[in-house]
Amino acid sequence: MYLDHFDLKEFPFGITPDTSYFFSSGASQEALNTLLIAARTGEGFIKITGEVGTGKTLLCRKLMASLGPDFVVAYIPNPYLEPTALFLELASELGLDTSMLAHYQGHQQQHLLLKALSLKLVDLTMEGRRVVVCLDEAQAMPIETLEALRLLTNLETEKNKLLQVVIFGQPELEEKLNHPSIRQLKQRITFDYHLGPLSHAELSYYLHHRMMVAGYRGGQLFSATAMWLLKRKTKCIPRLINIVAHKTLLSAFGKGKQSVDIWDVLAASRDTASLRNERGIEKAAAAFLLFVLLGICVAAYGWMNRL
Repeated sequence: MYLDHFDLKEFPFGITPDTSYFFSSGASQEALNTLLIAARTGEGFIKITGEVGTGKTLLCRKLMASLGPDFVVAYIPNPYLEPTALFLELASELGLDTSMLAHYQGHQQQHLLLKALSLKLVDLTMEGRRVVVCLDEAQAMPIETLEALRLLTNLETEKNKLLQVVIFGQPELEEKLNHPSIRQLKQRITFDYHLGPLSHAELSYYLHHRMMVAGYRGGQLFSATAMWLLKRKTKCIPRLINIVAHKTLLSAFGKGKQSVDIWDVLAASRDTASLRNERGIEKAAAAFLLFVLLGICVAAYGWMNRL
């Protein structure tokens, strides 16, 4: 496609959470620092919320990559599970053989699972290792599963918790945590952070960072007007930036250009379903261009009169 055209090793604006593309924006770096401090101080529950596309999963992957060998990390990307299924998933992540538990059902199976998990956690603690459970998309977790997860964090020594839980979710997670039946869980959240979009000033650095990671060594790729419209179209949400930026490169490549202008951003936005109906921004872009052209004409007229 456009890799050779822009001298790239790989596509710079994929939406798969690749930690090599992690961008230390003000929000994401502060959130990562919060997570690392909380993990190393041994707190029980940590919560990260953010709108769709703000980079929660990438932050989760970055956290797991940043924790040292003294941590054991269990990653559960789909927590829409009943309590027993969640315990089985956690046991699998910690390397426990649960085949013998298949002969049991209901509360008996859950009790034996909890016992096996407790023993495993104690063993890991005795080895000097800490266990961190990362749950992505936690807003989808049933209330009873959240409560069951709280029971695991009751396991502790005289000084430390045997298990730390980091939950990542959309803002709806806040509403779920307000449910009266799990008010004890909400009280145990000792660190929390809301992950927002990039600031307008960070957008150009974000684009340049991803292009450089992908192998780009050229000059400024996005024009000032392209940046202006990209900010307004995507509201600086990283996933939307990636989707639109990828399409703008396709547009520029199709025209044989080595840079991206406002027309490429307009074409890319029209080709993106979640942005297609934002006609007001397109009118603003047209008005902005008209204003720029008018300014150029006035300046040219004044220059000619001075000759």
